[in-house]
Amino acid sequence: MEAQTKIFAIRTSANREDQVIDFFVSKLQRDTKAKVYAVIRPHGMRGYIFVEAESKEAADAALQGVPYARGTLPHEIPYPEIEHMLEQVKVEMNIKKGDIVEIISGPFKRENAKVIRINKQKEEIVVELLEAAVPIPITVKMDAVKVIRREDDE
Repeated sequence: MEAQTKIFAIRTSANREDQVIDFFVSKLQRDTKAKVYAVIRPHGMRGYIFVEAESKEAADAALQGVPYARGTLPHEIPYPEIEHMLEQVKVEMNIKKGDIVEIISGPFKRENAKVIRINKQKEEIVVELLEAAVPIPITVKMDAVKVIRREDDE
């Protein structure tokens, strides 16, 4: 009989979720005996990541020594409770050249930028940061930005 996996929420320091996942995944790649099967960072949810593991003990053991991880919540999370956070939804790209966008993930998070080029095939855009002393083009994924102002709105 196959072991039933469970989903657990792991508390992290706010805005450190990506770092916790990076440390956690690299630790899991070294520890081949860990009974953790998936690590999930729900978009827009601060201070938590989810892991699919054989048991709470397995999740806790794998989490030992991971920076910014604050511990596992005591109860299993039923899949239907988080399912809506996991579905990959294809959103029609509504970004135009000249738009002012806010970068919502990555190293330039919370920076405002102007869209210079759009590559719909790769789902990437090239932007220039507005606050930068020298305009340097940066390529980011389309889902890493949100439009905050349109040129034709003004």
